[in-house]
Amino acid sequence: MRKLFVFLAFALLVACNKYMPLTEVEPVSDAPWKSQVIPASPQPEGGDPVAGLDYLIHGDYIGSGVPMAIMRKQAPTMPQDSLYPRNALNEGMPYFMTAFLAPNGAETVNGNCFTCHSGEVDGQLVLGLGDSWSDYEKSMVVMGQGMRIGMGLKYKKEDPEVAAFKDFGRYFKVMAPKIKTTQPGANPAFRLAEACMMHRDPEDLTYVDEPQYEMWDYNIATDTPPLWNVKKKNALYYNGIGRGSMPKLLLQASVLGVPDSTHSRKSVEAFKDVYAWLQTLEPPAYPGEVDEVMAREGELLFNDKCAGCHGTYGAEETYPNKVIHLDVVKTDRLYADYIRQSGIVEWYNKSWFATSEPKSYFQPTDGYVAPPLDGIWASAPYLHNGSVPTIYELLDSKSRPDRWTRSGDTKAYDHERLGWLYDPEPKNKQWTFDTTVPGYGNGGHTFGDKLSDRERWAVVEYLKTL
Repeated sequence: MRKLFVFLAFALLVACNKYMPLTEVEPVSDAPWKSQVIPASPQPEGGDPVAGLDYLIHGDYIGSGVPMAIMRKQAPTMPQDSLYPRNALNEGMPYFMTAFLAPNGAETVNGNCFTCHSGEVDGQLVLGLGDSWSDYEKSMVVMGQGMRIGMGLKYKKEDPEVAAFKDFGRYFKVMAPKIKTTQPGANPAFRLAEACMMHRDPEDLTYVDEPQYEMWDYNIATDTPPLWNVKKKNALYYNGIGRGSMPKLLLQASVLGVPDSTHSRKSVEAFKDVYAWLQTLEPPAYPGEVDEVMAREGELLFNDKCAGCHGTYGAEETYPNKVIHLDVVKTDRLYADYIRQSGIVEWYNKSWFATSEPKSYFQPTDGYVAPPLDGIWASAPYLHNGSVPTIYELLDSKSRPDRWTRSGDTKAYDHERLGWLYDPEPKNKQWTFDTTVPGYGNGGHTFGDKLSDRERWAVVEYLKTL
């Protein structure tokens, strides 16, 4: 909540959209496969984890941004949570912002990866946790206009701060009308990338006025996955579309402000260290008590019924990297259908990302990847769209609420059902998730329905230990 307020004041996204029927998408029927294993791709070895974290919190991978002089006036009003030490330039900056020197020497500020990939659960701020308290329901179009007016009033055209703001200002302008969500907590990261790449030349990533492809009017957003999952994954994103070089795939946020591929080439080298740091990132341990007897019973059930998709945990861990067909998992398919038809796929596969070493590419699937479950207790809500508030309800589809409201208090955690405490009869819209909205349905993943109630509670107890 606090971070959202600052983030809105700083500005990074959105505008009004309406739902457009999926007339151009043919539903999958008579699926030739139920699940597929995503093969591994060669990844860099020998990176420096310490340098990787330092680059995430101090690096210039966004490329451009707002003048430091403007942000310094806002800094005293921002949350000062200390997740890690800051360098001299970033003293007083919140953990989700980074101050850096633009190529022309101007002191510049923009959001960093922890804007989305740090969050609060059970009153604890966790580095690498997807932020389920972000809210992109309000339009940022007017805010973007205000930023440009403010820059014009404070600076002259020849000032270095104006040049350092230029690229960020361009991409903010084209992105803002594309990102407004219909659900609190849902993150429009894919739409952000889609909107920015739409105005980039695929060969050198420079800005172009003419859109390179079309986008739907309707915005599809998702729950934000935890970063500690990356070390087990052979592909990124919920439908496994991101293949090849992980350092390149992880550069998605950079398209918001880098001037061209020259800047990105430098960032790719640094992101080899970022990838090394992600190999060391661990989830937080469950802070409550665990019924060890029930947990052991749940482990046996989990290994028998769930491990085939989600892997095994403990002394000898495994993770199969399986994408499960839409006709099998039966969760809301709109996000997968959206990506499958998006123009970003062709753009990406002929772009600098895919044509230069180390190569990355997009390969959409007709399914969703069964994720690793490390730290699953902390990453509520559940499913790719964040439509299910607790683990218990994930395992009992009949108990899932159609609409549910969180209080806004990150300490309001349900240690019994493992997830967010909520009101099943919302009295106001704030923090209310509506599963009747297209793309945010809470159906599917009914595998837990076959468990008895005792078995279900045992699995919940075991999941606390992961």
